[in-house]
Amino acid sequence: MRILSGILGVLLIVFAAVQWNDPDGPMWMVIYGIGAVWCLAAALLPAIYRIGAVAGLFMLCLIAAIAGMIWFWPEVSDWWDIDVWWPEVTGETSREGMGMMVLTLFLLAPALVLRSVRRG
Repeated sequence: MRILSGILGVLLIVFAAVQWNDPDGPMWMVIYGIGAVWCLAAALLPAIYRIGAVAGLFMLCLIAAIAGMIWFWPEVSDWWDIDVWWPEVTGETSREGMGMMVLTLFLLAPALVLRSVRRG
């Protein structure tokens, strides 16, 4: 799980980097950056999750990611269809919704590391 967390952390850094030309790019850079920190921490320093405050902060971030996924959930039908991604109005909301889905899914890897570290 540590290797997967590391790979996912690097992917989130790449996701953050490609936001540079997006009008709301700084917000997404921070969102993806926070996810990258948690994934890389799970890969490189899994014992840090034994600290109660760190585990609590991670859980807060995971809950925030789930809430963000619900908030940004695409309202357009067939949001998963590639033809919906490119128009400016429907595409932006679909891409943002999928970005939060990906982030939430990626944070499940550090959650599993947290679970295994806390078990002992």
